Amino acid sequence: MTEDIDRNWRERWAGRWFLYAAGLTLALVLRFVGAVDWPFALGAGLALVAAGFVVRLRPRGRAPLEETLLARRAARLTDLTVEGLMAALPVPAVLLDPKLVVRTHNGTAAALLPGLRRGEPLMLFLRAPEVVEVVRRALATNAHQVIDYQERVPVARWFSVDAVPVAVTSEARDGERPDYILIVLRDLTEERRLERLRADFVANASHELRTPLASVLGFIETIQGPARNDAAARDRFLGIMLTQARRMSRLIDDLLSLSRVELNEHVRPTDTVDLVALIAQLRDTLGPGAAEQGVTIEVSAAAPSLTVLGDQDELFRLFENLVQNAVKYGADGKRVVVSLESEGRDGRPTEAVVTVRDFGPGIPAEHLPRLTERFYRVDVASSRDKGGTGLGLALVKHIVNRHRGRLAIASPPGQGASFTVRLELAGAAEPAPQAGSEARGAA
Repeated sequence: MTEDIDRNWRERWAGRWFLYAAGLTLALVLRFVGAVDWPFALGAGLALVAAGFVVRLRPRGRAPLEETLLARRAARLTDLTVEGLMAALPVPAVLLDPKLVVRTHNGTAAALLPGLRRGEPLMLFLRAPEVVEVVRRALATNAHQVIDYQERVPVARWFSVDAVPVAVTSEARDGERPDYILIVLRDLTEERRLERLRADFVANASHELRTPLASVLGFIETIQGPARNDAAARDRFLGIMLTQARRMSRLIDDLLSLSRVELNEHVRPTDTVDLVALIAQLRDTLGPGAAEQGVTIEVSAAAPSLTVLGDQDELFRLFENLVQNAVKYGADGKRVVVSLESEGRDGRPTEAVVTVRDFGPGIPAEHLPRLTERFYRVDVASSRDKGGTGLGLALVKHIVNRHRGRLAIASPPGQGASFTVRLELAGAAEPAPQAGSEARGAA
């Protein structure tokens, strides 16, 4: 603004000095060439300067200085292309004319709507009658309109659409037709999915807790009433109540552990953990309980140590869940094998690979993609009878994610199931790609 004012005053002073020079030149010419007396020559020069001021610097209807500066600034603003402004928007945006034809759009809109093309009608790439109706309403009322809509093909997706009137030629007033309509899209799919997951989680958790709690309450009422003096029934009921109370305790522990892991999932651990030593400790801890079920835990390590960046307690919980599941559901195979090895590229190991395999009946292929979902069970009754909470593999998945690792599940028919965890070795030159979990079933 200061530069514009200085330039404006410089232009005015330059014009004034030109008039002064012209008036002086006229006075000299009249005096020495036209032989006119000095008073008349100077008078003619002054008259020329005065006329110049009237015509050059004060024309009829000239805008004040501030209006002139604003006009110049507006002229410079029109030099910015609409394409540049659209490209600078951080959200998907499409500019439509009053005929609902696409005039321009930015790259994020093209990524969100692959069929988007300039010069084509809105209905060709966005087949949502409710959105078209909102855009027409924004045109008719010259007012901001908002709508949420859902696409069901090829996959379910949710969007929020803002239709904003844009006036270019003049400042449009309420009720006037705008020159363009800017539609801004926001993808709500992830938000809606998280909301549904939270709702499902609360419903499932409450159901899982309600069942054992109802059993405990029922047995307490029985002991207080009909079985008050029946010692044998009382002892049997107390045993069942203890089992149900332990089940609720395990469920609450798993819920708390899952919440803690999810809270810190974006923070990668920085401590070092030797997986060979950790698995040896795990075998010593779980071995006696597995032996009572007739299952032997075998550990096979291709190296004396495999050091990764991780959280000791979380990694112990991860492999504890995998081994316990293998003992519970693969007990028919009589053994569980935990193998440790390293893999890499160009002769340099970059990943630690830990596989927990059982030799039981295996897992049907249709269940593999959903095994890491919360409260998902292949056999609900069998899982509850064996003390499962339905959260073990969900916890495994989130711990693997926090350690920037990968989880693969394979279960060839009749050959048991194997769970493979890949973690980056400490000091590896090339980090392993981050992924969530993947399930593969061999044919």
